Amino acid sequence: MAGKPKVTSQSRNGIGALSGEEPGSAAQRDRRRRILDATLALASKGGYDAVQMRAVAEKADVALGTLYRYFPSKIHLLVSGLAREFDRAREKLDRTAIPGETPSDRLIFVLSRNTRMMQRDPHLTEAMVRAFMFADTAAAAEVEQVGQLMEAMFATAMGIDEPTEHDRAVFHLIADVWMANLVAWVTRRASAADVAARLELSVRLLLERPAAP
Repeated sequence: MAGKPKVTSQSRNGIGALSGEEPGSAAQRDRRRRILDATLALASKGGYDAVQMRAVAEKADVALGTLYRYFPSKIHLLVSGLAREFDRAREKLDRTAIPGETPSDRLIFVLSRNTRMMQRDPHLTEAMVRAFMFADTAAAAEVEQVGQLMEAMFATAMGIDEPTEHDRAVFHLIADVWMANLVAWVTRRASAADVAARLELSVRLLLERPAAP
């Protein structure tokens, strides 16, 4: 089994540090952290519908007006929460040897591990995935951050320091397949085994050339 490919923080996916370097004062960063903690805690208990702006403000101990200045809607809240979850997953990858003989094997491992992690908290996953799928141009920055973090994880798994346009196109397709299958899982149209099988098939079809006849 191959060890984790080396990808430096500067070259990782051409993105560098993402949400690890949040702007603002220490107090602002702490307030943002409390808001996201409250959002994810409410979502974990009751799913998408449980995340109400007033409830988040009360749980995070911030004024409702302050909450709206940081996050204009629950879509912004939940997509930002998804970005934070993916950023933490990316940080774990940086400390882990990714098993697998080929880029396909390593990417399947990363997708499978993150999918299992999300499936352990179905209410939270339902809330974050629904918000991501509902997001429009008003939350474009948050959606873009999620996309960048997925791209960073995929590039790390595959050992790619500087993705080409083709690499990015592949990453986008895999991300679309991943999100679509998570939607199918949270709406009970697909089992966990179905999701795992579809992800593996998609990766192998995209990345592996068929054997010569």
